Amino acid sequence: MKVCIPVEEYRGLDSPVYGHFGSAPVFVLVNTETLAIEPLGNHDHEHQHGACSPLKALGGQQVNAVIVVGIGPGAIQGLQQAGIDVFQFRGGTVAEAVRQFRANALPAMTIECACGGHGSGQSCGHQAR
Repeated sequence: MKVCIPVEEYRGLDSPVYGHFGSAPVFVLVNTETLAIEPLGNHDHEHQHGACSPLKALGGQQVNAVIVVGIGPGAIQGLQQAGIDVFQFRGGTVAEAVRQFRANALPAMTIECACGGHGSGQSCGHQAR
C-alpha cells in the first residue's frame, strides 16, 4: 500500500510530519510493505487557505491513503471521493506514522476532526504552521 505523509522538509523516515496537509511543501510517499520512500513536491502548495485541491497537490500520484495531523474538510472529502483513505496522526516522524499505520493504530480522519481555520478565534486542535 502506498501512503502519503505531509512534511516540511524531506529527511526520509526521520522527517517530522507537518501540521497541515494542504500547506505542506513536500510529501513523503511510503510503500508500507517494502518501506521504499520518495519525496513529492506539493503541486498545490500556493493555494488560498481552505481551498486545497488534494488531487492537484498529489500531482497525479496514485496513493491508497494519506496520514495527516491536520487537514481541511474539503480536502478530506476530495480524497475520500477519489477512494483515498485519510488517517489521523498525533505528531512525530514519518517512521512513527508508518509504524502506527502498519499496526492499525491510526483512526480514520473524519470531517468532524477537520481543521476549521486558524483566524478569528477558530482552532483545529493542533499547532498551526
